[in-house]
Amino acid sequence: MSEATIVPGKPVPLSRLIDVPGLVTAYHAGKPDPEVAAERVSFGTSGHRGTSGQNSFNALHILAIAQAICFYRKAQGIDGPLFLGRDTHALSFPAFVSAIEVFAANDVVTMVDAEDGFTPTPVVSRSILTHNRGRSAGLADGVLITPSHNPPQDGGFKYNPPHGGPAGSEATDWIEAAANRFMADPGQIRRHSYDTALRSGLVHRHDYVGAYVGDLASVLDMDAIAASGLNIGIDPLGGAAVRYWEPIIARYGLRATLVNPDTDPTFRFMTADWDGKIRMDCSSPYAMAGLIGMRERFDLAFANDPDADRHGIVTRSAGLMNPNHYLTVAIDYLFSHRPDWREGAGIGKTIVSSSSIDRVAEKLKRRLVEVPVGFKWFVDGLTDGTLGFGGEESAGASFVRRDGSVWSTDKDGLIMGLLAAEIMATTGRDPAEHYARLTESLGAPCYERIDAAASPAQKALLKQLRPEQVAAEELAGEPITARLTAAPGNQQPFGGLKITTRNGWFAARPSGTENVYKIYTESFVDGAHLARIQDEAKAIITRTFKAAGLQA
Repeated sequence: MSEATIVPGKPVPLSRLIDVPGLVTAYHAGKPDPEVAAERVSFGTSGHRGTSGQNSFNALHILAIAQAICFYRKAQGIDGPLFLGRDTHALSFPAFVSAIEVFAANDVVTMVDAEDGFTPTPVVSRSILTHNRGRSAGLADGVLITPSHNPPQDGGFKYNPPHGGPAGSEATDWIEAAANRFMADPGQIRRHSYDTALRSGLVHRHDYVGAYVGDLASVLDMDAIAASGLNIGIDPLGGAAVRYWEPIIARYGLRATLVNPDTDPTFRFMTADWDGKIRMDCSSPYAMAGLIGMRERFDLAFANDPDADRHGIVTRSAGLMNPNHYLTVAIDYLFSHRPDWREGAGIGKTIVSSSSIDRVAEKLKRRLVEVPVGFKWFVDGLTDGTLGFGGEESAGASFVRRDGSVWSTDKDGLIMGLLAAEIMATTGRDPAEHYARLTESLGAPCYERIDAAASPAQKALLKQLRPEQVAAEELAGEPITARLTAAPGNQQPFGGLKITTRNGWFAARPSGTENVYKIYTESFVDGAHLARIQDEAKAIITRTFKAAGLQA
């Protein structure tokens, strides 16, 4: 009998779901070899990720990373509580147990959910900032156990220092190096049993849900949403936000329905993504097929990924919004409806986000801060109010409170969903209708990301490219206006190349996991112009490789 077929956008056959007991058994029984590159700790800005069956996310990894974080805290003088959150992936709870065993043995006070529930990334970020407000000592930090929207078999473990946002490379490099030393010499890892840790007095129950829900009115006009009577559909995609939406609905009197209140580590309720994998990507029309299919039932609907740091907006008028389109609308609305934000508050975007944001910033007469990929680059600006908003093209964003003070320094998919409801409640138009009106004056861009093959040597060259190595003068019939290898907003290298013209641009960055480079492209002319940009982008990169002696 042939194996059950997986169709993108359709439910996955039960026979193709993950084996949860086998996955958890491999987490405990697997013995990763620190001499094998694929089995070492690799702690990037999104933390360490992997899966237990491939010896890339096992108990030894988490014990070693947790011990490294304890030593890092001590070296940095961080002696306040550590806020610990986890999502609904199958490996998240075993990793949660391992982390607590190490944190307690190292005398770290750890704040866990009061009801042993799930805790989203933005909730941990906000908790860190709330604790640290006005303090110069006893500062808190946090750990998020999540691989974000990755498939069900994956695990993830990331660190947020006292600023509340994703750790920078100075922290992640230190933690990674220390963790790999501990993997090679596990005798250095201090560890209690889980029962001993829970009895130690160091594991504290914290009301994450009540604190977050009760504070939402400081960042959103919840009264306007309630008064509008909008019929809202909400899908947590089986993630950590599931326990937050019902309290939000009840507290603020919203007319909203949680269309899927279930959690299941196999994520059996998901539809397959474009490649047949289960991936809780709320920006994918395939993964979001279920909610898109319900759009006629609601005035507006939205979803979050498993750690709720991303958002997907579904409108009755247009279906699932492109993330760049929604970021553009959100920025235009917020900077027009937040009178108490400081006049100099800027707009943060990543180097590969749509230039619609540039045009909105110009329309609003607001400073644009374009940074490399990674939300860590928005942390300082959101903290001191010099940024009102920071957003990534991958459907992640956050913004400051209504009074201009910091809300979170990590992406918050819950407030981005509720913002869509506020926009519709106060203006009478859904975000897609707003985007259509904006394009009348700003232009309607075509945006697409594609991949092209590249050898490891070519990827290394692309990552370290200098503008003067690019000889092209034109792109798709227009003069090149900028050749960038560092982001204009902070002059930090972004590990690739961006070429801009008046009506289009492309950016090329090497993949961290595959022998390809990613080409982000946008045209404000039409689809044919976009295709020409894509073709010429590949030609420009190929010529650059050849000039460096690296043949295609």
